[in-house]
Amino acid sequence: MVAQTHLSALSELSTSVCLQGVLSKSQSNANRFAEHASKLLGYPVDAYSSIEQLCENKQIDFAIVVTPPNARAHLTQMLATHGVHILMEKPIERNSVAALDIVELCEQHTIKLGIVFQHRMREASQKLTQVLSTGTLGPIHIAEVVVPWWRDQSYYDEPGRGSYERDGGGVLISQAIHTLELMLSYTGPVSSVQAMASCSTFHQMEAEDYVSAGLRFEHGAIGSLIASTASYPGEAEQIKLHCEHAAATLGSGILTLQWRNGEVEQFGEQASTGGGADPMAFTHHWHKAIIENFTTAIKNNTDPIVTGRTALGVQRLIDGLMESSRVNALVHL
Repeated sequence: MVAQTHLSALSELSTSVCLQGVLSKSQSNANRFAEHASKLLGYPVDAYSSIEQLCENKQIDFAIVVTPPNARAHLTQMLATHGVHILMEKPIERNSVAALDIVELCEQHTIKLGIVFQHRMREASQKLTQVLSTGTLGPIHIAEVVVPWWRDQSYYDEPGRGSYERDGGGVLISQAIHTLELMLSYTGPVSSVQAMASCSTFHQMEAEDYVSAGLRFEHGAIGSLIASTASYPGEAEQIKLHCEHAAATLGSGILTLQWRNGEVEQFGEQASTGGGADPMAFTHHWHKAIIENFTTAIKNNTDPIVTGRTALGVQRLIDGLMESSRVNALVHL
């Protein structure tokens, strides 16, 4: 579903990135997408028939993997062993154990594994990182995360969507993972969770569409989480950090700092993030920035903004939240 977003991003990076070809489990889909990409980009784009054929192309520096999580293992094995760096849509895999296998595989072959968490590239998100690094906000005491999104039943009617076998779960691993990963970049690791995860009567699906949880962080802060795809009509996700000297609220692409002396500052600009019925209602510019960051990491032999190793943190958090709900008890991560 996100392939077109990547293509739109690549169309604005034509001086630095050349799309060699595309691969799909459906050859007709690959042919159709390659034809569309060729017209948009203004040069021929191949439609590969197999991962083996793709890996034979020695001009390829990296591959963008946008498959469902259950289709990752063989692809990454082939790419890594052929020296192809990997930029992968979240999550790495359906659970943290399988994700670790992919991370270690890439590390073994000295392959850069970047994970697409495009919310990191928003102006407001980066401003909050900068402000926190100065120490002016003081320590974080409470972190509150709300992801009040909406998906129609038609979204979950696609075979496999919202299932454990294909996606690894529901709202946590498919939607809220973006906000949770961003939260962890500010707060550091979570040490324990107590959660309730369930599927509401709004949806017919295997996994959860609603989660509420209490969080305790390693550095001593506490927090809360509400994540949903059953909250009509869907609103922007929000992270609120209650710090010693100010409250920092990140939502809709805007950072608001409310200082204890009464001063209020705002940074960024209003932006849709796909929280409503249209999951693709967001700009491709964040993906463009992710791809630019990844190509720079390859050229300079540096780490991309989110590595596979970094992304294991949010996958372990999600595993802990689901385990806590299953056993109806506090779980230590």
